[in-house]
Amino acid sequence: MTELQVDPAASADPAAAADTPRHPAATLPPDSVGLVVPERMHFAEPLPLRNGSQLVGYDLMVETYGTLNAERSNAVLICHALNASHHVAGVHAEGEVGWWDNMVGPGKPVDTNRFFVIGVNNLGSCFGSTGPMSPHPQTGQPYGARFPVVTVEDWVNAQARVADRFGIRQFAAVMGGSLGGMQALAWSLMYPERLRHCVVVASTPKLSAQNIAFNEVARSAILSDPDFHGGDYYAHNVKPKRGLRVARMIGHITYLSDEDMAEKFGRELKAEDIRFSFDVEFQVESYLRYQGDKFAEYFDANTYLLITRALDYFDPALAYEGSLTRAVAHTRASYLVVSFTTDWRFAPARSRELVKALLDNKRPVTYGEIDAPHGHDAFLLEDARYHALVRAYYERIAQEIGA
Repeated sequence: MTELQVDPAASADPAAAADTPRHPAATLPPDSVGLVVPERMHFAEPLPLRNGSQLVGYDLMVETYGTLNAERSNAVLICHALNASHHVAGVHAEGEVGWWDNMVGPGKPVDTNRFFVIGVNNLGSCFGSTGPMSPHPQTGQPYGARFPVVTVEDWVNAQARVADRFGIRQFAAVMGGSLGGMQALAWSLMYPERLRHCVVVASTPKLSAQNIAFNEVARSAILSDPDFHGGDYYAHNVKPKRGLRVARMIGHITYLSDEDMAEKFGRELKAEDIRFSFDVEFQVESYLRYQGDKFAEYFDANTYLLITRALDYFDPALAYEGSLTRAVAHTRASYLVVSFTTDWRFAPARSRELVKALLDNKRPVTYGEIDAPHGHDAFLLEDARYHALVRAYYERIAQEIGA
């Protein structure tokens, strides 16, 4: 279990983008949070869901980094994107490095010498939290297709219970990139008094029709796989790998920019000359197939369906006749919003739409549009200008709370 590190003065009652890098424990860099072990938190109280049902008895996987101060005022929640997890930073025993390790750690932009950082694996995921692969409490068999459709709002409500478990009344910041940014935004809407700052990176206040279309094509690839078996493929001891592979290939294309793909692959051939076949001819084809094959080995198809649908449903302006300005009117946080010029999945225009709505309500907001060639995946990469912006913002937060 993850040890909850609290200053002695505090109360004793605390109440995967490109290939994931790996580091043997003996070669950990000095700015790593080091070896980390996740904690499984069980919640017996039913969780009401947006679809009208409830989840009875569920687990959430959690990792923490840094030390929670006596006032419990230095906590930062990191929300993950589609195929990530609670493993934000540090290294697991098998050598897997956290998906945002370049952002979180000692002396890094989110400095764990000053902040207590929490990563939570969302419900419906396939990395230990209760999801389609988990046993149904009534049958003992995997939920499969019977797992309820969950939303961003459901995840935020579950994360709030994690905060309660740690005795955290207000986060110094809630932060996320991509789908994680949607969760951070939802926190500021649903629990306006429970966070001082909201950091939204490479995200959007709602998906465009094009983005929903990409998700639909990806889901269709999974649903049409003969091994899907209506979502109950576990009982057949198979996985719909072909559909999941195609879904990942589709998604991966949208995470990269045309500029980045041209630089990485161009029209380079796999062999010395064309072979007039439908096998892999171009390097970019080889790359996509590799990414698809790798993803299909470790990810769960039902989870992919659930998370992409949660992306589709997120639209806080819907309850306000489509007005984002009205939707954010009751927020209390200060905001950092970051976008990347070549991100065409969640384009800068979507971030500017959020910034305008916040400014219309006179909310304090800092906006950074980073000129970077790497497309949507830029939020995961170590860019000097991007990290300097985030570092400066967290320095401001640290000064506010005396961290």
